[in-house]
Amino acid sequence: MAEISRKEQWLYIVGIGEDGMAGLSAEARALVENAEVIIGGDRHHNLAPNVTAERVAWPSPFDAMIDRITGYRGKKLVVLVTGDPLWFSVGAKITKGIPADEIRFHPQLSAFQWASCRLGWSLADVETLTVHGRAAEQILPFFYPGARLLVLTKDRTSPGQIAKLLTERGYGGSRLTVLAALGGPDEQRFEGVAKDWNAEVPDFHLLAVDCVAGEGARILPRTGLPDEVFIHDGNMTKQAVRALTLARLVPLREQLLWDIGCGCGSVAVEWMRGAPEARAIGIEPRADRRDLAKKNALALGTPKLQLVEGETPAALAGLPMPDAVFIGGGLSHATIAACLKALKPFGRMVANAVTLEGEAVLVEARAKHGGELTRIGIAHAEPVGNRTGWKPAMPVTQWCFAKGAAS
Repeated sequence: MAEISRKEQWLYIVGIGEDGMAGLSAEARALVENAEVIIGGDRHHNLAPNVTAERVAWPSPFDAMIDRITGYRGKKLVVLVTGDPLWFSVGAKITKGIPADEIRFHPQLSAFQWASCRLGWSLADVETLTVHGRAAEQILPFFYPGARLLVLTKDRTSPGQIAKLLTERGYGGSRLTVLAALGGPDEQRFEGVAKDWNAEVPDFHLLAVDCVAGEGARILPRTGLPDEVFIHDGNMTKQAVRALTLARLVPLREQLLWDIGCGCGSVAVEWMRGAPEARAIGIEPRADRRDLAKKNALALGTPKLQLVEGETPAALAGLPMPDAVFIGGGLSHATIAACLKALKPFGRMVANAVTLEGEAVLVEARAKHGGELTRIGIAHAEPVGNRTGWKPAMPVTQWCFAKGAAS
């Protein structure tokens, strides 16, 4: 078998811990000591003193980082990061602009590994999360009895914010542990309970949460949420139909959903809850419903939901291509055509209708494009006098379409 050729590796990304140069491997230490240019934050530079390289701070705005790095190509260049460069670190962002086979990574122990050892928690059995540069509400889907969370934080305010979220949702008895400067000579530990949390902690730390459910705590699924957890005006995709809809949309990591006629955002929110880093754009012409969607996204742990004002298909112009499309409102032949054109290969589209006019559009879509047409009938047990009977909801006609590799 012929040897696979590799591109020249010219960029070295070195993870460094609180023990500084002493904690690096011999190879990584030699790279830092012999570098001509070192890029990193103030903290990283302080952990690697007594080297002769030109010191460069992270650029501002941070998006200029790739241009700054490539500008030093041809020099002995080292980028210093914290711990593991590819675990919630800048290394992953760099590989989006510079091919990974041009980079040599030298990882150090991550904060997650340090914390699991300090606490005696099996790293395979905990959730590793980050709220660094993100809204704290993003971790809400991970609250459940017995859950153990290791969270990279933004700064000293993060434990208080997370303690408040836990308390508001019935997890006020959860045990919090802040671990600062892990692995270094100044390592610190702070402990407390969410409902009573008032500790003053350093900016740079990791937060461990041992979730304890109390009065008012609920166990919520990632998808198929109860209707009552949403703020809505009565017009929404109900729980049972929503569960079937999400099953056919298939939420996947980092994939993008267009939720057309998103209303209160129930489908978009559940899509984002359904897979790590899943993204959604909700297209909704009414300002009051966009406001509901925004509130639901924040309350249910998907604060990154993007909302767009406008009527389809015009409002779709310029949006990034979706991996999946849900049409819950604004159903028309023109909207379906625009969505099918924009949908990526292997994309999924689901459209629901409750009116005869909407059903006619879906029947024609199936005849023209193929796919699967389903009638969904749901009935709930309700009082009938002093007895109980079935009360049917309006039937829903659902059209599902899966795009091929070369469609």
